[in-house]
Amino acid sequence: MKILIKGAGDLATGIAAAFFRKGHQVVMTEIECPLTVRRQVAFSRTVYEKRAVVEEMEAVLVKDASQMQQAVSSGKVAVIVDPEAKIREVYKPDVLVDAILAKRNTGTKKGDAPCVIGLGPGFCGGKDCYAALETMRGDTLGKILYDSTPIPNTGVPGVVGGYSIERLLKASGDGKIEPKAKIGDIVEKGQIVAYTGGKPVYARVAGVVRGMLQAGINVKTGLKIGDVDPRKDISLVYKISDKSNLLGMQAYKVAEQYFCSQTGIVVLAAGRSSRYGENKLLAEVGGSPMFRHIFEVLKEFPMCEKVVSTRFPQIMKEAKEQGIAVAENNHPEWGIAYSLQCGLKKCMEQKPDVKKILFVVGDQPYLTAKTLRRLMGVSVQYPGKIICAGTHGRPGNPVLWDQKYFQELLKLEGDTGGRQIMKKYPDEVIICETTKKELHDIDQKTDIDLSGQ
Repeated sequence: MKILIKGAGDLATGIAAAFFRKGHQVVMTEIECPLTVRRQVAFSRTVYEKRAVVEEMEAVLVKDASQMQQAVSSGKVAVIVDPEAKIREVYKPDVLVDAILAKRNTGTKKGDAPCVIGLGPGFCGGKDCYAALETMRGDTLGKILYDSTPIPNTGVPGVVGGYSIERLLKASGDGKIEPKAKIGDIVEKGQIVAYTGGKPVYARVAGVVRGMLQAGINVKTGLKIGDVDPRKDISLVYKISDKSNLLGMQAYKVAEQYFCSQTGIVVLAAGRSSRYGENKLLAEVGGSPMFRHIFEVLKEFPMCEKVVSTRFPQIMKEAKEQGIAVAENNHPEWGIAYSLQCGLKKCMEQKPDVKKILFVVGDQPYLTAKTLRRLMGVSVQYPGKIICAGTHGRPGNPVLWDQKYFQELLKLEGDTGGRQIMKKYPDEVIICETTKKELHDIDQKTDIDLSGQ
């Protein structure tokens, strides 16, 4: 996915890390003079230093769309000075996260990207963004708000090492900041750590300087210019905070749920098992019936509409217990095409606005949720394409189909399924390489033991 994050401070960098580590492209916007205190774990410092590394992730400052594309293509985070985030018109992000933390909405709208996420006070989930995230420390930190607003700002920082407001370093006068302590220094209570406008700023608690604004920046009296961590653990200075990581994970979860909500999953489980000799879907693999493995994988996708095309009472029963819709198929002799169509019609009936459907087969007991996520992610990057798992360039199952192919799928006949359409549109097929074991389907009893592969 293409991710655009407004702001590049320490919390925004935690958001960036969550998406970047999942393999997505990340672009961040900043103002001309960022006032990020925790600079060692913030990509905003690229505005001053041109380049920044945070936990082995590299960000570079770019000037335009061309440099931006070059940066993300080379596996880096791109940061651009663009207070109004106009770059989105060129970049066309799949996900936009407003992580400015201005305590108000400075102009972000729900239509700025398919999935828009707002951090902290000033946003209302469902109104100006798809979802808002709670940023207040406490039991609700990171809570996803689809139809409400985060807690208003109290001005009181969270407790760290037993201290709250005492941790903060605030400007004592208007003018330029002159740090006397560096980030990572251990300071004592009462020690002068900086001058602002010529007036001293004292540490109010002993600890390690976790954040400090750059020298020479003009500040106003009362502005937060730094913070002291009473835990005195210098390593924390260079690590993304637990709060930032949590918010990053939650933002990623929102994006994943958004795109999953547009996708249906159909399990094809009505075959005759002619080569197996009995109903292979009920055969035990790893201590449970083969079909149950796929059902367990589907639990990882609560936002997807799920359907199973089957004729077996046990599968129907367990599907209904798990909230999976059943498309009854009593004609397995009519081939895969008919089974596929039963599931497709049921999925469209259950969710008329479904935009994509991922078809999986019930006899792949080694398939993982990670592979299904990859297929969904690639479908976002390449809209309208046919996305399938495969090995060594050969397509296999599962296959994800865009809605533009639904009508052709409904006209299929015989036992070859969607391969007929894939042969018709070879340039529309994208193969996601997966392990041979994952894609191995069980046709004979000797196929079950793959422990050596």
